[in-house]
Amino acid sequence: MAEAREAGPEAAGDGAAEERVAVIGATVPTGFEVTAAAEVQEKLGSASRISRDRGKIYFEVPARSLPEVHRLRSVDNLFVVVEEFKDYQFKETKEDALKDLEDLVKKLPWADPLKIWELNNSLKKKKTKRKKQNLQRTASKEKLDDGGEEEKDHRAAGGQEDCAPNTAGAEPAADQSAEEMQGEASQNEEDDNEQSEAKNKLHASSGAETKAGDDNKDEGDAKVLKFRVTCNRAGDKHSFTSNEAARDFGGAVQEHFQWKADMTNFDVEVLLNIHNNEVVVGIALTEESLHRRNITHFGPTTLRSTLAYGMLRLCDPQPTDIIVDPMCGTGAIPIEGAMEWPGCYHIAGDNNPQAVKRAASNICSLLKKNENKESSASLGAPLDIIQWDICNLPLRTGSVDVIVTDMPFGKRIGSKKKNWDLYPACLMEMGRICTPGTGRAVLLTQDKKCFAKVCSKSSLHRKIY
Repeated sequence: MAEAREAGPEAAGDGAAEERVAVIGATVPTGFEVTAAAEVQEKLGSASRISRDRGKIYFEVPARSLPEVHRLRSVDNLFVVVEEFKDYQFKETKEDALKDLEDLVKKLPWADPLKIWELNNSLKKKKTKRKKQNLQRTASKEKLDDGGEEEKDHRAAGGQEDCAPNTAGAEPAADQSAEEMQGEASQNEEDDNEQSEAKNKLHASSGAETKAGDDNKDEGDAKVLKFRVTCNRAGDKHSFTSNEAARDFGGAVQEHFQWKADMTNFDVEVLLNIHNNEVVVGIALTEESLHRRNITHFGPTTLRSTLAYGMLRLCDPQPTDIIVDPMCGTGAIPIEGAMEWPGCYHIAGDNNPQAVKRAASNICSLLKKNENKESSASLGAPLDIIQWDICNLPLRTGSVDVIVTDMPFGKRIGSKKKNWDLYPACLMEMGRICTPGTGRAVLLTQDKKCFAKVCSKSSLHRKIY
């Protein structure tokens, strides 16, 4: 019991709390580690270290910067590092190796990482509360619109059906009550002060949730946390399986903190990442991947938003650039581009009418979401979507600055055999519309053999990712 109390977060009343530094681990799309590290440096001012285990980066930030960490666009999942062992020496036999992992639990510095987890948890609850308030305001507004004059009803219906930028911007200003406007102004004020509130939370943190087994009588009725251990293991020189490591390490965590094990309804997820001799113990800060944003209507090959962001960042968009995704699918790339680079003009297209319809629905959903978030009138997004033929694009020669697209792999859609005809034709057309000298393209494909062969026969400068 004493160990659990010692390891859990304690009330932070001193000035040092706000300066606490957290080591954050982030999973990123494989191959985009350098791109993610560049974003961390640009937005957080922190240097990142790329893990030997591909698809992960590590960086240090002040605890008060947690809200900014969650706003990173290139990372999938986040966790706070408890301890990292770059050359962990596993015992030879399975029993000894697993016993060693069990004994490790008592030696780890849990206190500060658990305080970071608690702060992160409080921020998530605040965000969930704001979402509920937005939904309530939206429902209230729709109810008022339904009971209003016929002319207002007609305008509201037109705005919802067409999702026109001007309608989406003008409607809330015309029909909002003073109470709703005040609520939205308060919402924006909360967003602006999110970082300072995170800093204040470090001072005010009581640590009640994570002080499992605390002998303080006032906290005696605090709920027992539920947890699970997830082990990700890579390497062929281990004498144990991932499940065995998670089971034994989890048993030791349960004994140490007196938490309750629950594989589905857990409060805390402890991560045990093992890559050959590299061992990292962490606590998850995200319940689901951060790539689950923007897209509400999915297709058979919907691209992750984090991957879309990484591809766009590689081409270094500049203000006034015209960016085209000629095979947009559900629109993940142009939507991410319009959100992050609003100074550019984004054009998306696809030859499949169903894909164009899904992309248009995703754009409408995004406009409505932004309308709910903002107190001022939303002006829409610098984005258009068209149905077209990739081999005969309705664009002038040399008129496009950037092309970013996810090409057919020949698995779920089309076939590798068809790619041998498609790739030469579409690459020739992309080369035609690209601005000479400064035009650039980032193309994603898994059919590397076909792509490399086609590129070798053309004069296009290329870099295959």
